[in-house]
Amino acid sequence: MSKRDPATLRSYRWYGPDSLRAFGHRSRARQSGLGDKDFFGKPVIGILNTWTDLNSCHMHFKSTVESVKRGVLQAGGMPMEIPVMSCGESLTKPTSMLYRNFLAMEAEEMIRANPIDCAVLLGGCDKSTPALIMGAISAGVPAVYVPSGPMIKGNWHGQVLGSGSDVWGYWDERRAGNLSEEEWKEIEGGIARSSGHCMTMGTASTMTALAEVMGFTVPGASSVPAMDSNHLRLAAEAGRLAVNNAWDGPGPGALATRESFENAIAVDMALGGSTNAIVHLLAMAGRAGVDLDLDDFDAISKKTPLIADLRPSGRFLMEDFYFAGGLSAVLNRMETILHMDVPTVNGRTIRENVKGAKVFNDEVIRTLEDPVSADGGTAVLKGNLAPDGAVIKHSAASPSLLKHTGPAIVFDSYKDLSERIDDPELPVTEDSVLVLRNAGPVGAPGMPEWGMLPIPKKLLEKGVRDMVRVSDARMSGTSYGTCVLHVAPESSVGGPLAAVMDGDNITLDVEARRIDLEVPKQEIESRLENNSRKDARYHRGYTKLFIDHVTQAYKGCDFDFLEGTERTPEPEIY
Repeated sequence: MSKRDPATLRSYRWYGPDSLRAFGHRSRARQSGLGDKDFFGKPVIGILNTWTDLNSCHMHFKSTVESVKRGVLQAGGMPMEIPVMSCGESLTKPTSMLYRNFLAMEAEEMIRANPIDCAVLLGGCDKSTPALIMGAISAGVPAVYVPSGPMIKGNWHGQVLGSGSDVWGYWDERRAGNLSEEEWKEIEGGIARSSGHCMTMGTASTMTALAEVMGFTVPGASSVPAMDSNHLRLAAEAGRLAVNNAWDGPGPGALATRESFENAIAVDMALGGSTNAIVHLLAMAGRAGVDLDLDDFDAISKKTPLIADLRPSGRFLMEDFYFAGGLSAVLNRMETILHMDVPTVNGRTIRENVKGAKVFNDEVIRTLEDPVSADGGTAVLKGNLAPDGAVIKHSAASPSLLKHTGPAIVFDSYKDLSERIDDPELPVTEDSVLVLRNAGPVGAPGMPEWGMLPIPKKLLEKGVRDMVRVSDARMSGTSYGTCVLHVAPESSVGGPLAAVMDGDNITLDVEARRIDLEVPKQEIESRLENNSRKDARYHRGYTKLFIDHVTQAYKGCDFDFLEGTERTPEPEIY
């Protein structure tokens, strides 16, 4: 190998020239206790760390980052840790989705504005994965993603608990009077037993898997539990890779291609992944200049069998998935479906990375010939209620409700829902269709995970555990039930959901891919003419920026001024 020229490094523009400005940069490096051998002529690796005390999913990143640094130093680079917003799912309000674009902007700008030759991105909790990768794609600097990994299994009275999925189920039992306060507290203490993100195939597990499918991670990294020592070993390998890629690439544009997005969609369907993956992949594709739309998801879903038997669609958890062979085994098993020769961050193709990967438990990871279901876990719906589309995770829905017509019970906000859902006088039956509006990107704002509307208490007491629910919101990837989500255009910008009235019949037909309001077209148009809703709460700051510039769900909810591949110029250094 020929000697690498330090002048080809991006960071050389800061540290290398014989200039007054470079003198200042070098002197400040010395102020930090560094010398020439630490920073001069070596790749500078910016480690974007989303650690915070407020995000338990990432609380182990203090040790993870040290492993990344070790790998960087071993390979001859200089690690620089950079804190960025954590975007934690549990505590960030009104919803972490409001801040996905904030983190994406921060990641892009921190990479571009500083002497970084390659970025290592530490994330995992739901929105951090797409946000960091969106930022890296737009910055155009090589990047390696390090997933936080799922937490270990939960446990209560000898029963295995899955975060999110079992929360919803046991909460319904609590509301129905079948679970005591003491038992509820015991579940609270047993459902989240370590650091790491949700151990179901929720949004976090889905997005870290898709980051690996698209080639942004060390092979196998997304399946490793947070507390497994392999997590630290793979973090060190990511550091070593980052140094190599600072010199030779590949850059994120070489990874975020049409073929890699098609792979990501297919694997999402095969895993029974989160509906949120649709919004995030659309946003990532928009940054990469890849023409992706909802029809691509539905077309790929129809021809991709669901082979991972994972909660909330199935029985098992991510720890079981890891020991069954993990994502590498899934990719190997899907070789006839995927583009196997796309590049990955280690310079090899998917085919090369997963060669020889085996499945060790055919119950957890089924074969293509014996799948959990013949098609993918998610369907895209169209109709007069969702002209620009809606989605449903039918693999986690009640089969009896996948074709259903029922009268609407309409809630104008989540506050309205919370106040009335358990009213004994609410005129609701198990055949009703619960409708929540003003919960989309603009209306909420931020499109929170409100889409798994609670079952009314009086129906829970009668044994009802699922109903058709329709909203312009999202739902947690760990949720389940017959929930139609992401209805677009949303009600707050004049979508047909704003025209629905109590008692109107709504028809869901998943096989036909339809969601329709059984009201004449002229009547719908008349109602929308008389409907206006202006939200005067937000006059300033980031939320005002979000409302003014966020796109609708079918385009990924990115900011309109961040879409596309036009590059911001590299900073001038004077």
